[in-house]
Amino acid sequence: MSSERSPIGTAVAPVHHGEILQGMFAADGQVKRGLVSLPCDMYIVRASFAIADSAEITVSPGWKGKAKRAAELTTATLQKHSGALLGGHLEIISRVPLGQGFGSSTSDVLAAIWAVADAFSVRLPAANAAKLAVAAETASDSLMFEDSSVLFAHRDGEVIEDFKDHLPRVRVLGFFARPKHVRIDTLALSPARYARREIEIFHDLRSDLREAIIDDNAQLLGRVASASAEINQKYLPIPELQKINEIGRAAGSVGIQISHSGNIAGLLFDAGDRDVLQRIDFSEKMLGEAGFNEQWQFSAGECGAARKRDTSLQLDRGGHGTA
Repeated sequence: MSSERSPIGTAVAPVHHGEILQGMFAADGQVKRGLVSLPCDMYIVRASFAIADSAEITVSPGWKGKAKRAAELTTATLQKHSGALLGGHLEIISRVPLGQGFGSSTSDVLAAIWAVADAFSVRLPAANAAKLAVAAETASDSLMFEDSSVLFAHRDGEVIEDFKDHLPRVRVLGFFARPKHVRIDTLALSPARYARREIEIFHDLRSDLREAIIDDNAQLLGRVASASAEINQKYLPIPELQKINEIGRAAGSVGIQISHSGNIAGLLFDAGDRDVLQRIDFSEKMLGEAGFNEQWQFSAGECGAARKRDTSLQLDRGGHGTA
């Protein structure tokens, strides 16, 4: 590990748009809670870490406690190798909506981890960043795994399965499935107590998702996401899910995905469908008539992953709109 230090470390972390799949899955002879996040390029979080002479970590804004904790844990990890007292000031810049399902806290935490590592010229493997993120915020999303989709044990910081590729190519029409003024604190929710039959279904959905990724099958991906959303109705229901599904079927979407502990949802469309734009236009109109007026679009899967983030140019988006 290099002892070279940069005056200021910087990093950019992505967000997600809820999950494709969330439940309980077999892992190492146990059954663990896990999820597969849907990557989203609508927002980013920027972080900078300026090294200081003391071991104290400060942060701005001051209420970003999870990010501060992440910086403290990261410097403590680096200290084991360097033997020096490491401290500094962390700054987080973010316009990600809070408590809606975009993974704002994980984005803050991950940006902090990467910025501290950058300040000390260290490149942390995704698995190490995952452990630090879970230690900082109890449960974390899988945003640190950017090279492929993973089934992630979000309370253990471990990969249950690496699918070795990105999700199938989809276009997402996102919207608020619940009123956005209601912020949902994920950690305040009691973890779902899934029935045995539901756990059996999750096993099958995991297999289906693996097949969808191998075959770049957006239709199968949509069925997995829709099934996961339906199971979640028992634990954090979306009041108008049936209506949303009706609109999606009428428009020819491949399925619906949700934030399993947030307010956002998305209709999924096969990005390779030649009629995808017309299908989305129809869905926008129907969702608006049903009262879901605030909507946005983005690409995910291989088409979204192919975009390289330019941290010098990309800006946070100050509000929702068509992406």
